[in-house]
Amino acid sequence: MTNDDGIYSPGLASLADAVTGLGPVVIVAPDRNRSAIGHALTLDSPLRAEEIRKNVFSVDGTPTDCVNLGVHGLIDGKPKLVVSGINLGANLGDDITYSGTVCAAMEAALMGFPAIAFSLDSREFTVDDLARTSAVVDYVVGMVLTADLPQGTFLNVNIPTGSIKGIKLTCQGKRHYGEGIVQKIDPRGRSYYWIGGANPGFEDIPGSDCNAIAAGQVSITPLRTGLTSESGLQLLAAWPLSFTMD
Repeated sequence: MTNDDGIYSPGLASLADAVTGLGPVVIVAPDRNRSAIGHALTLDSPLRAEEIRKNVFSVDGTPTDCVNLGVHGLIDGKPKLVVSGINLGANLGDDITYSGTVCAAMEAALMGFPAIAFSLDSREFTVDDLARTSAVVDYVVGMVLTADLPQGTFLNVNIPTGSIKGIKLTCQGKRHYGEGIVQKIDPRGRSYYWIGGANPGFEDIPGSDCNAIAAGQVSITPLRTGLTSESGLQLLAAWPLSFTMD
């Protein structure tokens, strides 16, 4: 189990509580918030892992580092399932390319393990939202443990805040990020910038994760590790690819 909000996130604790009855749990998570770090892997510095209590490890690295270190160095045997989250904030549409939570699940899938990423569409964790989210986690994890996912497939699960109006199998939607740069001036008169200043919208795509969350439904999107564009292959097949070098 891992996340990108850090080892002390209430979402991670709630996730652990939700799955504890399903089997032994090992938590390997970043020592601090590593949100929006995507699929980054640390290659130019050593990693340190501290066991802060039994089977709970804090790592000074990324979520992807945590999955690698957990599987190859910190746990005995191989995991039956890798679970990432519960992320504070939804990971919908194009968000998945930035999300450390989703990319941790992707890393596990690349290694051949079933994996699920869970995210809550909220700016804060409330007791009621975590209780509802934990029920969704228990349900989805139970389903995955009893039915094999296709090789290279992992699940991106988003849960709405407030009352849940059902659960829906969805496709990846499309975000509209708008003008997301905020420029300000520091006390020395120099400019500095924040990325992500605007609240993103989304395209109205029936059956998408964005539409499901907007309707108050849990969104389950099966994703895959293979990024090849089949339509792109068909288009490029007509190119005269005869380039050579002397």
